[in-house]
Amino acid sequence: MLNFENLLTQDANGWHWHLPNYFNIAYGCVRQHVEKGQGDKLAMIVEDQFQGTSQLTYRDLDQASGRFNYLLKSLNISDGERVLIRLPNATSYPISFFGCLKHGAVAVPTSTLLSAHEVAYLAKDSGAKVLVTAKSMWPELSATLGKHDNLQTVLLAGQGNVPDTSNDSGIEVIDLDQALAQSPVDDSIFASRPDDPAYLVYTSGTTGFPKGVLHGHRSLIGRMPASRYWFNFQSGDRILHSGKFNWTYVLGSALMDPLFHGHTVIVHEGKNDANTWPQLIAKHQCTIFIGVPTIYRQIIQKTNFSADDVPSLRHCMSAGEHLSDEMLLAWRERFAMDVYEAIGMSEFSYYISQHTGAPIRPGAAGFIQPGHQVMLVDENLQPVASGQEGMIAIKTDDPGLFLEYWQLPDETTESRQAGYFLTGDYARQDEDGYIWFIGRKDDIINTFGYRVSPHEIERVIKTHPQVADCVALGDTIGKDKTIVSVCVIPVNEQALDEQELLEFGNQHLARYKAPKQVHLYQDFPRTKNGKVLRKQLLADLTNKRQSLTVSQTEVQA
Repeated sequence: MLNFENLLTQDANGWHWHLPNYFNIAYGCVRQHVEKGQGDKLAMIVEDQFQGTSQLTYRDLDQASGRFNYLLKSLNISDGERVLIRLPNATSYPISFFGCLKHGAVAVPTSTLLSAHEVAYLAKDSGAKVLVTAKSMWPELSATLGKHDNLQTVLLAGQGNVPDTSNDSGIEVIDLDQALAQSPVDDSIFASRPDDPAYLVYTSGTTGFPKGVLHGHRSLIGRMPASRYWFNFQSGDRILHSGKFNWTYVLGSALMDPLFHGHTVIVHEGKNDANTWPQLIAKHQCTIFIGVPTIYRQIIQKTNFSADDVPSLRHCMSAGEHLSDEMLLAWRERFAMDVYEAIGMSEFSYYISQHTGAPIRPGAAGFIQPGHQVMLVDENLQPVASGQEGMIAIKTDDPGLFLEYWQLPDETTESRQAGYFLTGDYARQDEDGYIWFIGRKDDIINTFGYRVSPHEIERVIKTHPQVADCVALGDTIGKDKTIVSVCVIPVNEQALDEQELLEFGNQHLARYKAPKQVHLYQDFPRTKNGKVLRKQLLADLTNKRQSLTVSQTEVQA
């Protein structure tokens, strides 16, 4: 049996990867534990606010994903074909995900927050032949997705009957739970090589449309440095994650990494209530809690829980956006432990993090995880000196790096130069090795842990009949609080209903992408060649807000 710990070793010459000839994520996360006699150990617990608690042992997950594997074969799905997964946090998620990988298909995780039109775009772009979604979600999707030729089958999970959404699309709609119950267990696992495609995630693109980021089965091996230096795994760990499986961050840190190492994962489905997380930690005796800064902030500000209420908890982790120094200190005071941050991206997951072997320096992102070859380079792709700003560049032979941008060969090629993947993120490294993250020198909006392309928002808002032009911005309205604002030039200077435009955004965009404020303009500041000066627009919004604050203060005085 393969010893996975030997896949990343260190000697006097540095770190070395040793990839096997064949490797399948489903084997690493599921089957290996059954073969080791740990099949009865709990792999996952799902706490659903409305449907109660459900759980899977490693043997349950192995068998159920084997039935899903058989189901895909019965549908004549070939290896390499895509299966779109749009599910809430439920046991059907890992069953579908690992079932895809066992079959050799490519899983395409998709957020439940996306609108029907956005899901339709992903279905078309990925060429997915199968969609796995919840029965409650299908009526909204059916009319839009029925227009795409590639989609052949929809598998509906969850309680209740299959909704009646008859149309002329020719799509076969199947009750997933019934189909799995009637399917035999297929114990086979596709003999994938490390570089074979495993899953396709979508991220905000620069053209106004999401772009696919294709990962290989090797990606699980490539995240071993995070398992060693960020998670701080110990025997018997029980991990509570506050996120949804469809997010790349959660897909790795909740679904794959903990299961790869044989631990138990607890996730929640339902309304976001700050009290939920400490309560679940106590109920399930969780040892690790993983969230985003917003969740930690809510627990501190909206609950009275403290370390005495969660005695099992020993390690906390955060990613998605920076955790403020103020919140870190508040968490230390209340829970007597640190929160260890990490930085990652859809193309590479988390590769810079804090760890228990070194003190946290407020404001620093942590260290390059041992095993990853990462440099900070200047515009000539030469290493910068300590303390100097440089672009983060990752060695292209790192197994954690994505395979390609889906159907974007030119963009894939342009992103890799001189043997390195150029992230577009900038940082500096001090003499002690700490990384101080600066960010991207582009316009991507980081709002409540989500990275959003302004071009994608603008593309949608510009379809409104009263909008002549618009610019979407990340508008910082308070400490560690950034919202999406949209600056709009109305058609022919007509009156524009701002509330109606916000509703339009909510209908056509995921909630985290939809604008929260509208600012009206007659024209935008531009360069001589007509390019909008986004920084100047953002500065104008900041100045207006500050002026309003001063005026309100004077009135109160």
